[in-house]
This record gives sequence, C-alpha cells and structure tokens, in this order.
Amino acid sequence: MSDPIYDFAVIGAGMAGASIAAELAPYASVLVLEGEDAPGYHSTGRSAAFWEECYGGPGVVPLTSASGRFLREQDLLRERGALYVGRAQDAGGLDAFMDRFEGTGVTIARGGRETLMQHVPHAREEWTECIWQPACADIDVAALHQLYLKTLKQAGAHLVCRSRVSHLARIDDVWQITTESGDTHRAARVVNAAGAWADTMAKLAGARPLGIDPKRRTVAQLRVAPEAPADLPLVLDINGGFYFKSDNGRLWLSPHDEIPTDPCDAAPEEMDVALAIDRFQSVTDWKIEAVERRWAGLRSFAPDRLPVYGPDSEVDSFIWFAGQGGFGIQTAPAAARLGAKIMLGQSPDAMTAAIDPAMYSPERFQLVNQRDFATQAL
Repeated sequence: MSDPIYDFAVIGAGMAGASIAAELAPYASVLVLEGEDAPGYHSTGRSAAFWEECYGGPGVVPLTSASGRFLREQDLLRERGALYVGRAQDAGGLDAFMDRFEGTGVTIARGGRETLMQHVPHAREEWTECIWQPACADIDVAALHQLYLKTLKQAGAHLVCRSRVSHLARIDDVWQITTESGDTHRAARVVNAAGAWADTMAKLAGARPLGIDPKRRTVAQLRVAPEAPADLPLVLDINGGFYFKSDNGRLWLSPHDEIPTDPCDAAPEEMDVALAIDRFQSVTDWKIEAVERRWAGLRSFAPDRLPVYGPDSEVDSFIWFAGQGGFGIQTAPAAARLGAKIMLGQSPDAMTAAIDPAMYSPERFQLVNQRDFATQAL
C-alpha cells in the first residue's frame, strides 16, 4: 500500500501548528510534523504567558479580543491587570498610546502617581504616569497547548515528532515532504507553521521568503525582598524597556529585548539579564536577593509586525500561518479559527466575523514587492 496523501501537512507543533491542526482536523486529513522530540519546545514552552489587549498593537487587537472569550470559557485565564508606566517626560507618550487604541474596544484608563502606587507600591518617586488595563490576565499556556494537541489527535490528525523537514517538492499536484531522518510524506497542501523557521520552509518550497525574522527575548526569575505580591499587575515600560510580573512570590523580568538571531535553540545572554536588572532597579526599590532562573525564546515578526495567514501568492498549495511575534499565544484561538476558515473555504463564524482576513494575508507583501519593483524600474 502506498503512503497516504493527507489533505494538509502542518509543519510545526508549537502553539501555531497545534492550534491550526486542531481546527483543520475535524474537516480534513491532517499530518503534523514536529522537528523536536516533543511539541512546544521553543517559543510556546518559553512564553511569559499573558493575555493583554494592547499587546501587538491595534492591528492585533481583533485577534486578541476574539480569543478572550474562548480562553475564559476554557478556564485558561487568571485575572491580573496590566499597568503601563512612565515618568513625567513620558506623559506625551502615554497620551499617544491612549489615542492609538481609541475605538479598538480595549479597556484602558489614564492615571497618575496615585494609581501607579496603588498597584506598584515599590515604584520610585520619579515614576508618576501610568495607564491601567484591568482586563489583562495570565494564560495557562501548557493547558492551552495540550488542549489543542488532544483535540487534533481525537479528530484523527497524525502527529510525528523528531521529523525536521529537509526537502519539499511538488510533484503531480502533491507535496513530497522529506525529513532529515529520510522519512517521506505526501500531502495536497503544506501549512507553514514553523515559527522562527517559517522563511526557511518557504525557501524549501520554492516560495519567496517574507522577511519573517526571529528575535531573541530574555526572561529572568528574581527572588526579591520583600516578596513579590500575588496581586502585582503586569508592569510594562511605555517606552518598551522592560516588563515584569509576579509568580509564586517571585518576579519574572524581561528587558523587552528583540535581538535579531538565526533560528536556533535560544539561550539567554548575561548582558541582557544584567540590562533587565539595571532597568528594574531604576523603577523600583525592591532588593534583588537572587537571580534564580533565566531563559530565552524566539519571537518571529513579519516586516509590518502583523501575522501572516493564508495561501502564498506565488506557490500553489503552500499556506502561511506564521509571523505571530510575541502575541501568538494570546491570539491562538481566533488565529487558528480564522486560518482554518481561509484554508477550508468556510464562511466566518461568531469568533471570526469581526476579523478582516485581508489584514493578515501574504498578498500584502506581494503588493509591496510589486510597488518596489515599479519604483526601481522608474
């Protein structure tokens, strides 16, 4: 008997690959190929794990908002709140932030020193400006990922780990997929959910890379005195210099870094941890007793920092589901539902009705490339 021809082969079993496979599997035969020993080893397993309405910008809000109800219904969110903070010289930036999200439906309120101290009593006196966002919540990332893995398996999808794709060829309208171990698989369509390796997979398929660049993000776990309170909100610098939140009496701290890197098993750099600590100490008077853990993950962005969902504009049956930056976890339910609707040719449902799929289509880059070519020709 010859190998089966799957309707879809999904490359990657992190949150992106698992979620899109789970949405496709009830309607089509699905193969999921994961390069690591287990799904979720890279970005999914190293997420700072929060659902924050403004994260990613106004263009991501529709996906985040549409995902919120699903996450709550599945009991995957724990309320925390978020506080954007700044100094007197940052007041204009905070006001501009408020203007930027006007009309998007997010719940945010401008505040001053009193509001800031109410939520972060250890803030230094020069930090006087803030924006409060009450809806921010922690996400149980592992539970969400396992929910999608369970769903895809129950729907009949086939997950194969230790299957790093090394070759893609389209022969007689069927994709021939070869892994580094020499195994071969066949599928009518390939879904590129490879995260930091998305452009690498595109090149293998003969598609034009879209410029989806992986960037390293560092997080450190601190033991501080006094102990970090459980009700501390997610605290973010309005200038993008840091964020921190409490976790079981400890603090998770990031310098909000975006260090360009090749796709890899990311590891933290001591300099980035030191930078995070220096910024943290400029904000609060907490005493740092120890750096207990440190880790790094990759966040992959398209050039316009919006995700990419939909068929490639040049290579038939090669479909993008990538470029989800640091917001891929919090947008996973709506993104996967939208992506599946696009791939299956289905009409929008209640979750996706208010989302414009054209915002995230790969075709937007084709239009840019055409304009650039026309400009060069002149």
